[in-house]
This record gives sequence, structure tokens and C-alpha cells, in this order.
Amino acid sequence: MEIAQIKHYLQSHDSQERLRALVALRDYDSPTAVPLLLSRAQDSEFLVRSFVAMGLGNKQSPEAFDALVNLLTTDPDHNVRAEAANSLSKYGAAAVDHLVQVFQQDQSWLVRRSILAPLMDMPHPEALYQICLQGLAGDDQIVREESISALGALAHSSQQAPALEQLLALVSDPAWQVRARVARALAKFDQAQAQAAVSYLRRDQDHRVVGAALEGSLETS
Repeated sequence: MEIAQIKHYLQSHDSQERLRALVALRDYDSPTAVPLLLSRAQDSEFLVRSFVAMGLGNKQSPEAFDALVNLLTTDPDHNVRAEAANSLSKYGAAAVDHLVQVFQQDQSWLVRRSILAPLMDMPHPEALYQICLQGLAGDDQIVREESISALGALAHSSQQAPALEQLLALVSDPAWQVRARVARALAKFDQAQAQAAVSYLRRDQDHRVVGAALEGSLETS
């Protein structure tokens, strides 16, 4: 799509045309695409704003970074904030402090999950451990379970000792879902304590926990 057509569609009252224009910007470089993406950052449709956030992660610039931080911290829709978190993570180390701060302040499970997931793949174990503690301390079961899985990603990192300590404390948690997550996470650790705990969970009273312990061991063998 030519730039003139993109600009025309971006001003359309039809949200589908605005979305088409945003998608078309993937074929253009950042200096061209970013100003046009920013022009719809306050669009009335959350889906359009989500596409803007997605585009700003792929077409990077200082202005795009600032806009993503703004979307992440102020947008009223958790879908947009989640997309902004995912896109912001693509900026690497510069994004980490912002992601940690938002995880601590935003209570949306979707936003928090969208921060946990990329941080598991980033080389910042201290930040990941910090938000895992926040997630474990909260009341949201989805975030708690995701935080447990994220602790498993800290095996063989500078934070493996405190991460292992947190996981071992949950081996006897009353919720089978938690114990199952713990079993899979512990299987990633080589320490004798971790392996002993996995062996213990293989004899759990709930067959789903037993299955998780067995699967975790197979995945790491």
C-alpha cells in the first residue's frame, strides 16, 4: 500500500481501514512508520491502539519507546497495556525497569503475564526474580502459577539459589495446580534438594501433580 493510501485510511471512520493501514506500515522503515503509528496512539478503538503498540515494538525509535511506556502506564484497556508490555520488552535492557515498575503497580493478570513471559527470555535474572516474588505474594492464581514457572527459568542463573528456596517452600501447597507448576519448575534445577523434591512430588496424592513431575523430568533429561 502506498503511503498516501495509508494516510488516507488512517483518517477513516472505519476502524477496519485504520487497521489495514497500520498493518501496511510493516513494509516501511521506522522513520516513515513511527510518526504514522503515533498518530493513532489515542484511537477510540482498543484494537487499533493494540496494533499501534505492536507496530511500535517492530519499528523502533526513541519516540516509539516513549509512546510504549505511555501506553503501558496510562491506557485504560488491559489488552493494549499487555501488547505495549510485549513490544517494550523488545527494546531490551532499557525496558526492564519500566516493566518491573508496571508489574508492581498494574493488577491485570494479562498485563503481568505479558511482562513475565518476555523477561523469562531476557538476561536479567535479578529483575525476573523480583517480579516473581511480587507475583507469588499476590492473590491472582494465574499470576502466581506463572511466577512459579518463571522461577524455573532462573535455574543456572545468578538467582538460582533464592529461586530454588521459593520453589521448595511451595512443595506442600494445598492447591494441586501450584504443586504441578512447582514440580515442572524444580525439574530444571540440578541441585540434590530440587531432585529430591521432584521425587517426592512423583508420589503426590493428585495424579496431575505426579504427571507434571514425570513430564518435567523427561523434558530435562
